[in-house]
Amino acid sequence: MSYFRCSNMPAEQSLHVIAFDVPFPPDYGGVIDVYYKLKALKELGVAVHLHCFEYGRTHREELNTCCASVNYYPRQTNKSLLFNTLPYIVLSRSSDALRDRLLKDDHPILMEGIHSTYLLNDPAFFGRQCFVRAHNIEHDYYHNLAKVERNIFKRYYFYNETGKLRKYEPVLKRAAAVAAISPEDTKYFNDVYGNAFYLPAFHPFQEVSFTAENGNFAFYHGNLAVGENNEAALFLIEKVFAALPYQLVIAGAKPSAALRRAAADYSNVKLLDRLSPEEIHRYIATATVNVLPTFQATGIKLKLLASLFLGKHCLVNTPMVANTGLASLCMLADTPEEFRAALRRIFSTEDFGQDEVEKRRNILGKQFSNQASAEVLVRRIYS
Repeated sequence: MSYFRCSNMPAEQSLHVIAFDVPFPPDYGGVIDVYYKLKALKELGVAVHLHCFEYGRTHREELNTCCASVNYYPRQTNKSLLFNTLPYIVLSRSSDALRDRLLKDDHPILMEGIHSTYLLNDPAFFGRQCFVRAHNIEHDYYHNLAKVERNIFKRYYFYNETGKLRKYEPVLKRAAAVAAISPEDTKYFNDVYGNAFYLPAFHPFQEVSFTAENGNFAFYHGNLAVGENNEAALFLIEKVFAALPYQLVIAGAKPSAALRRAAADYSNVKLLDRLSPEEIHRYIATATVNVLPTFQATGIKLKLLASLFLGKHCLVNTPMVANTGLASLCMLADTPEEFRAALRRIFSTEDFGQDEVEKRRNILGKQFSNQASAEVLVRRIYS
């Protein structure tokens, strides 16, 4: 375990936050929510003691600017953990050092994702103010990952983890409350456990912005190492843009060999790897349209918020906006034919006007204010 301290933090309200990964750089959905939540909590005067499980991402000094202390713990990667009855994503994030550190005081604890809830099983924490940030209904998420995974061993792992997560999830009854990331997830957790409240996703955007610069391309982005995103990108190439003259730019880490081959087959498809968040944002802003299909309606996709805060037209399918309250800000298509028809309209006739920008400012400003969300969280924890 490594430990750093920053001395210029207020100490009136202290909070332990257990993160499933090192939340910097904020370059994929889950850690984006964690990092910008940390920043918003600091601005409200909360002294956050951050505890990160690390497995590939390095220690980052940047986290000291928004946390009173930052602690790192190695994630366990022994494959024997796969044969335990507990979900691997939970058991691999157990740590005696973390347990000992948390027992030195009685500050409330925010556990990021069900991944970080191992200590809810420990009698020493029964009655402790432990809050869980639910980024997804994880057993649904893993089930959907299994359905689109092409590697037989990974598919077996996802199905196996699905069953374990479904059996493990009732541990959330021991949480003081569950902070769900979407209205639909809130309803689910409340119906089952009766202790959930809605806490919108945290994000890097201060306000809706708009640039008149138009790169004359469609843009899709996501972590391509995730099977669902890989499948969405393949869908766009093979089912939609293969029959269109418009350029499609796809960006994301670790594209599969199948995706690389598919992109190479079409002159109007460009595949980009290893872009920084700033570069991704530039593509979002200058694209004629951000096109975002998904094959599972779980949580809320941070890529959708990025496209609405920064981009022009946003073309999505129904699962991407289901129960988010954001459908009115997007164009909808569900079949390849509907996607192609919508893209023809966008590229040939439809300008993105100032009235659409104002509509986004009105809706997003009310529903996705980091400050307002942080205030909701602080009231729930300290009231």
